[in-house]
Amino acid sequence: MNVYIGAHMSISKGFHEVPSNTRKINANTFQIFPQSPRIWKNKLPDLEESKLFKENMRKEDISFDKVLVHSSYLVNLASPREDVREKSIKSLISQINIVSRLGLKYINIHPGSYLYSTLEEGIDKIAKAIDFVFNQTDDKNIEILLENVAKKGTNIGVNFKELKDIIDRTAFKNKMGITYDTCHGFDSNYDITTDESVENLLDIIDKELGIKRLKMIHLNDSKFPLGAGKDRHECFGDGNIAKRNEGFKPFLRNKIIRSVPWLLETPGDDEKHKEEIIKIKSLMGW
Repeated sequence: MNVYIGAHMSISKGFHEVPSNTRKINANTFQIFPQSPRIWKNKLPDLEESKLFKENMRKEDISFDKVLVHSSYLVNLASPREDVREKSIKSLISQINIVSRLGLKYINIHPGSYLYSTLEEGIDKIAKAIDFVFNQTDDKNIEILLENVAKKGTNIGVNFKELKDIIDRTAFKNKMGITYDTCHGFDSNYDITTDESVENLLDIIDKELGIKRLKMIHLNDSKFPLGAGKDRHECFGDGNIAKRNEGFKPFLRNKIIRSVPWLLETPGDDEKHKEEIIKIKSLMGW
């Protein structure tokens, strides 16, 4: 089985540089932001830039459908503040247009935070926003992936029931999937350090969502213990997941997990991610 391993890559030198930079860290996939993650304004890459990107993707033999685009941190489709929600919807539409221009398929979003409203209201707002977004975008190939989040504050998506409730309320169920973040899951009391706990996790995902909705994995260690709800990523192998029981081994040797791309969102630059990828491969005896 061909396993896809990569990391979050910078777009500071242009989208077209990402495929070759990915190969330089011995990766065969990657994650990018479509823009700066901390600003509302979006700008489509020009046709020449998108053409170069696609050419380099083919040159470096990186599959378009194994790559993930992560939406900006500002997007909150659940916000009870209408101005924020409207800007979030407009921004997400623009970001999807960037994904489409690059010829990619998946965009990852944090479901959102309901703040001073209620969980029920937040879930309803997210589903309605997703329907609006899909109705305003032309590319029928694009899929939105909901990411599980740490059990913290008024976050939505701390368990798979909440993700299911969002998907169930959309009119575009066939265009929805999930990204599983190992640090966020660990924060929310999902252990992955024994074969039994991995099987239990996958059983829950399958029961609530259907395992086919699992499209991507954020492979992050955690600075804090199981169930802490802190949302602090640690470098692969240096955190509390690695130190518990068999660490990441049971997770990474599972056949279902191996069928899904693994993406590092850990502290450090490209060289650090290169070291982590070597560590992952060594851990699995590759």
